[in-house]
Amino acid sequence: MAKNTGMGRSGPSQAFERPKAGTAAILKRLWKYLGRYKWLLILAAALSITSNLLALVGPKLSGYAIDAIRPGPGKVDFDTVFYYARLMLVFYILSAVLSYLLSMLMVRLSRNVVYALRRDAYAHLMRLPVRFYDDYAVGDILSVLSYDVDTLSASLSNDLVQMLTSLITVAGSFFMMLTISPKLILIFVVTIPISVWFTQNRSRRVRPLYRERSASLGELNGFVEEMTGGLRTIKTYGREEVFLDWFEQRNQHACEANCTADSFSSSTGPTVTFINNLSLALVSFFGALLYMGGGISLGNVSSFVLYSRKFSGPINEFANIISELQSALAAAERLFMLLDAKPEEPDAPNARELTDVKGAVSLEKVGFGYDPSRPVLREFTLEAKPGQVVAIVGPTGAGKTTVINLLMRFYDADTGCIRVDGQPIEELTRASLRRAYSMVLQDTWLFTGTVFENLAYGRPEVTLEQVRAAAKAAKIDRFIQSLPEGYDTVLQDGGASISKGQRQLLTIARAMLLDAPMLILDEATSNVDTRTERLIQAAMLKLMEGRTCFVIAHRLSTIQNADQIAVLRDGRVAECGTHAQLMQRGGYYSELYRAQFDTVESALKNTSGNE
Repeated sequence: MAKNTGMGRSGPSQAFERPKAGTAAILKRLWKYLGRYKWLLILAAALSITSNLLALVGPKLSGYAIDAIRPGPGKVDFDTVFYYARLMLVFYILSAVLSYLLSMLMVRLSRNVVYALRRDAYAHLMRLPVRFYDDYAVGDILSVLSYDVDTLSASLSNDLVQMLTSLITVAGSFFMMLTISPKLILIFVVTIPISVWFTQNRSRRVRPLYRERSASLGELNGFVEEMTGGLRTIKTYGREEVFLDWFEQRNQHACEANCTADSFSSSTGPTVTFINNLSLALVSFFGALLYMGGGISLGNVSSFVLYSRKFSGPINEFANIISELQSALAAAERLFMLLDAKPEEPDAPNARELTDVKGAVSLEKVGFGYDPSRPVLREFTLEAKPGQVVAIVGPTGAGKTTVINLLMRFYDADTGCIRVDGQPIEELTRASLRRAYSMVLQDTWLFTGTVFENLAYGRPEVTLEQVRAAAKAAKIDRFIQSLPEGYDTVLQDGGASISKGQRQLLTIARAMLLDAPMLILDEATSNVDTRTERLIQAAMLKLMEGRTCFVIAHRLSTIQNADQIAVLRDGRVAECGTHAQLMQRGGYYSELYRAQFDTVESALKNTSGNE
């Protein structure tokens, strides 16, 4: 249902908030998706291990080649040097090929996981109650489905490979250095703990910054989505500069949050690099001392230095990966928050299908509030007999649209009972209840697709002749025939290329085609001219014969023929009766009616006087 600030909602849409999940909990949930592709993960692990082991052989072969060189002329064993050089080339080429295959495999794995995550998130959105969309900004939801999922995708395809590679390289390099010189390894007993401590400390502090970055981008997306939707109004009132200033504030906040997170995380890498370079300098110094003392060969010194670079390099990369991983964890946290949003309450275990609908609807002392502390309806009572046209009128914010929300079970009443054909709607399945209604809202909604698809999407089995019959009844067939491709014309961007009134007529034709036993009209003719409105009313009254119809109207001239008019005031039915009965009583309805027509007459007189 369309949002209405007068409906008693507690406030504007908000960004996602939840108790912050731990890293282990997030990784455990991610594993549920990764575990579906365990054979791909096993193959990836095998490729990574093999590739890194092949690359780790290179420094050892390099040391053998160096040891084949002796000081003085003619003492170089070129056959041995070239032999080890060729082996090094073969091993490095094989390692590179396997690394390429591993990258391709991880891209595919990432694609599959992200596809499943985005599919599950969107499917969950379809199961969420209307209340969720009233409470959260659309832009923030879109940010989760796009930016956060893409961030997670990049982390899975890149960071996961680098982490696995780093672990294997560090472990393999450590083992190889241990076989060369256990004494030189003592250097890393000092430098490695410092690197680990610093990395852990920075990662704990950077994750909240990435969380703030995601939230600020969601807020920015929500603002842009809202403002682009109201661009015509902004231009009409000449408020472009004001909204540019507002955008500037949100844009600055998003950029500052992004800059703070990236600046804080980017400082981790250089610091760890400095520590690793310090360890490399110490290895070179003490390695030279051992060589001069005859405790190690020159080739082994060279190999140890190369292994120490391989050992410290991944640690530096790992520090950068940890920072990027914090961004991915923050994105995953927001995504899982969306997946954890409580779906619409399931139907009761013994819920029945609503069949053979007669159309008798009663609301008995119904109480409801979007915010429990601010009730919108108080002991609201109304009865509609089968085939009756019931109009609901009242001032803005009285709760007219709320009644429709409750009839459709977009929300459940806090107190009281709503019955259809004598059955409490809580004992009926939501799907069968909603199928019993067709609905036309003031805010039209058309999707990108042909005119035929937009009209027939509620009944995909209908024929073109049936669609045309409904379009003719809604007085829109002639317009559709004038389109370049007729009923096959594709409507883009919600039908932005056609007028608002024409979009309204299309949604009316869609409701007529559904042919449900009950009908809801929420200011359904507000966007058409008076002549077209009268034609539509005549056609709809004919089609609504034998159907129960609820009409929300602000223009009281459109409901004079209603069988029953309920005047909603302060959450209760203040008056109820036909137009003639209510006018005769001289109560609140007659005041509203006269106020509308007095306003029209005054406007006409003023116009005539000005002329």
